[in-house]
Amino acid sequence: MDLNVAGLLCYLAGIITGIIFFVIEKDSRFVRFHALQSIFTFLGIFVISMILAFIPIIGWMLSLILYPLTLILWIILMINAYRGHYFKLPIIGDMA
Repeated sequence: MDLNVAGLLCYLAGIITGIIFFVIEKDSRFVRFHALQSIFTFLGIFVISMILAFIPIIGWMLSLILYPLTLILWIILMINAYRGHYFKLPIIGDMA
C-alpha cells in the first residue's frame, strides 16, 4: 500500500484506524505520525464532546459548532496525508 493512502486511512475511522495503523506500521515514520495524530486529535474531540454533553443548553449549542468543525478538520487532515504532507496540528502534531 502506498504511504500516502495509508496516511489517509489513518484518519478514516478516527481513533480506530489510527490505532490499527500505529500497531501495524513499524517502518514508516510518515504513517506512524498520521496514526498518532489521528488518535490524539479524535480522542481530544471525543473528550470535549463528552464534557459538552453534560453542560445544559450551552453545551448543546457548542456541539452544533464543534461537529461541522470536526468534519472540516477531518477532511483537511485526510487531504494533507494523501498529498504526502506532514500537516502538524498545534500541540497534537508535536506529540505525534
